[in-house]
Amino acid sequence: MPNPVETKSFAFAVRIVNLHQYLSREHKEYVLSKQLLRSGTAVGALVREALQAESRPDFIHKLAIALKEAHETEYWILLLQETIFLKPKQAQSILSDNKELQKLLTS
Repeated sequence: MPNPVETKSFAFAVRIVNLHQYLSREHKEYVLSKQLLRSGTAVGALVREALQAESRPDFIHKLAIALKEAHETEYWILLLQETIFLKPKQAQSILSDNKELQKLLTS
């Protein structure tokens, strides 16, 4: 049975990659979207790493870093919204997914 955090973080990473492509193509925005790409895809990578952790402290540490990356991702999404690169509806949809991931990572 697949791990829900792994499944959701991978789906979130796919959304982030697609958003990065949209921002690069449609808005010619490369700097902020690159930061978003880095932090947003790191969440899933860290979750995957945590599943192969060498110890319980290692597992907890990797998930804590994933949570930090999710918070950073939230910052970039909000900044992209405030600078008019993302419409509020676009931002709210992805922010909702991010909040869900944050809750899963802290449960």
